[in-house]
Amino acid sequence: MSGPTSAPRRLAFALWIHGAAALLALFCGFPLLWMLITSLKPDPEILTAEPVFWPSRLQLDAYLRLFEQTNFAVYFVNSVKVAGAATLLTILVATLAAYAVTRFRFPGRELVAGTMLFTYMFAPIMIVVPFYIMVRSAGLMNTHTGLVLSYTSFSLPFSMWLLRSFFRSIPLELEEAAMIDGASRPQAVARIVVPLALPGVIAVSIFTFIVAWNDYLFARVLISSDRLKTLPVGMSDLYNATVTDWGMMMAGGVVITIPALVFFVLVQRWLIAGWGAGAVKG
Repeated sequence: MSGPTSAPRRLAFALWIHGAAALLALFCGFPLLWMLITSLKPDPEILTAEPVFWPSRLQLDAYLRLFEQTNFAVYFVNSVKVAGAATLLTILVATLAAYAVTRFRFPGRELVAGTMLFTYMFAPIMIVVPFYIMVRSAGLMNTHTGLVLSYTSFSLPFSMWLLRSFFRSIPLELEEAAMIDGASRPQAVARIVVPLALPGVIAVSIFTFIVAWNDYLFARVLISSDRLKTLPVGMSDLYNATVTDWGMMMAGGVVITIPALVFFVLVQRWLIAGWGAGAVKG
C-alpha cells in the first residue's frame, strides 16, 4: 500500500520543488533578461511610455556604440587585470596565513585568529582615507598596483577566516604521513592540504573576484587617469554624461555581468564536487 501511495507524493513533492526553483530563478533572472532585451531594442522602443517587452527587431547598435564611441574596452581589460591579480594575491596570502594559524603554535595565535573576522567588520568607507594616505606615501597613486593591494587588504580577513575553518577540518596525520614518505612540508601542503581545502580556495576566489570586479569606491579614489579606470567607474562616468544612452548602458551592463557569470560557471563544479567529497569523507 505504501508504494502506490508514496509514488504520487514523491512526484508532487518533486514538481513543487522544481516549480519553486523555476519561480525563484525567474524572479532573480528577470532583471538580467530585461537588461539583455533592452540592449537589443531600437532606441524608440526603449523610451516608449508603454514598455515593450520584445523588440520589433533585434539589433547590436548599442554594443557597437559602446565599443566604438567610449573607452569601454580599456575599462574592461583594466577590470580583468585588477580583479585577476587581486584574486591570485588574496588566495596566496590567505592560504599561507590560514595554514600558519592552524598548524603552528605561537604566542597570540588565537588572538590573531579572532581579529581576522573582527577587521572585516569595518566598512570600506572607514578605511579608504587611511589607505589613500598610505598609497600616496608609497607612490602608488593612480596605479593598478595600489588598487590590487586595496582589494587584497579588504578581502584578506574574511578569506583567512574561511580557509582557517577548512584547514582545521583536515587531519594533521595526512600531512605527517606524506612527510614520513619523503615529502617536504611545502610539498605536503601543495599535494595534500590545498586539494582537500579546494572548496574553500574556490569560495575565496569567487568572493575576492566579485569584490574587485564590482568595487567603485577604491577605484574612484585611487584612480584618476581615464586609461586606468575600471568598469564601475567608467560606467558611472558614462551614466553621468549629458545625454544618457540607455541602450548603450544596458549593453554595458550585459558585458559587465558576463565575466562574473562565466567565472562562477567555470569553478562551481569543483566547488560542488569538493563539498560532496568532503561530506562523504567526513
